[in-house]
Amino acid sequence: MEVSKKVVVTGAASGIGKAVALRFASEGWLVCALDVNEVGLGSLAREWTPGEHLTLVGDYSQPSTAESLERLLATGWAEIDALVNCAGKFETGDPVSTPLEKWRRPLDLHLDGAFAMTRVCVPRMPAGGRIIHITSIHGERAERGGSAYAVSKAALNQYCRSLAVDLAGKGLLVNAIAPGFVATPMSVVNGIDELNSPWFQNNYVEGHHLPLRRAGRPEEIASVAWFLAGPDASYLTGQVITVDGGLSITF
Repeated sequence: MEVSKKVVVTGAASGIGKAVALRFASEGWLVCALDVNEVGLGSLAREWTPGEHLTLVGDYSQPSTAESLERLLATGWAEIDALVNCAGKFETGDPVSTPLEKWRRPLDLHLDGAFAMTRVCVPRMPAGGRIIHITSIHGERAERGGSAYAVSKAALNQYCRSLAVDLAGKGLLVNAIAPGFVATPMSVVNGIDELNSPWFQNNYVEGHHLPLRRAGRPEEIASVAWFLAGPDASYLTGQVITVDGGLSITF
């Protein structure tokens, strides 16, 4: 009997993370879904293809969550074939006046959280294992009020490249996906869904800045993650793959 492959997905209760968890489960993988949103994890567990999946409620940015994941995996998952880090949150703030503690939150979440999850999962990965980080086009571009978020995503891109070099000798591949506009709960900023705003419609749907003239779907990002975890991506490592409908190629 073929042994099911196993993947840890963070930020799995909604958005891209949920789409990734559902896709891998539908392909016969066992999924360990981690998120701070317990209600969202419960909803995911009712939707995914049945299997001996695991769920863990925890704040990705807290060291205690990595410790809880370590204990959970020790109950039965001797090996992990992939880690997909999807947890994320967009926070705005003035780069000069924002208190340091608040400005650091995206770094604590996106960078330190990915670092902690990687440290838990890598020792359990056999040769051929995959690490996939969900970053953002913000990692190479700037937006007013988004300095902390952009810096954290840029750092995560570089962490991906560095990991690819350091883990190549173990036979592990590390890549990142940088989405553009995607229809997820993160699209709602200060109570406003930016994808339904006049600003988005004028600039990206009716304007010329987004060639495909629509936001992406979480499932479309999950499909790229699925490719990166599969056999056809066996010679691909250290790359940041932009999935943005052509947004970043325009003036």
